[in-house]
Amino acid sequence: MIYADTSFFVSVYITDSNSQAADQALRSGLRPCFTLLHLAEWEHAIAQQIFRGQLSFANSRSIYQDLQHDLAAGLWQRVHFPEDALARCADLGGHHGPKLGVRTLDTLHVASALELKAERFWTFDERQASLARAEGLKTS
Repeated sequence: MIYADTSFFVSVYITDSNSQAADQALRSGLRPCFTLLHLAEWEHAIAQQIFRGQLSFANSRSIYQDLQHDLAAGLWQRVHFPEDALARCADLGGHHGPKLGVRTLDTLHVASALELKAERFWTFDERQASLARAEGLKTS
């Protein structure tokens, strides 16, 4: 299983500095899973784009429809948010937070990946990648 943080998915649908790397990762044929955490964070990320004037509301709805279409088509592997992810997130924060400076949502993504038994973790955030590697996940 592949786990990607939400910024990876945003870079797939909205052109940004990481879009080319996201597209290249997808050329491998591997497809990351998608949880309700991704959807919740996705909505906030898109709302921030609108708030900053980087995306129109109409375009955001079109992008959201593209995401929903891809989910329905099975492009992203839908999985349930793991029940023990919050407890694992707390443990990771206490153990790695002082050294790596990771934030709660970043740690929650890594905790979710670990609880889902992911083998790979895709992110463009170096601190999050450092945490994933410290926990034995392969990063790309």
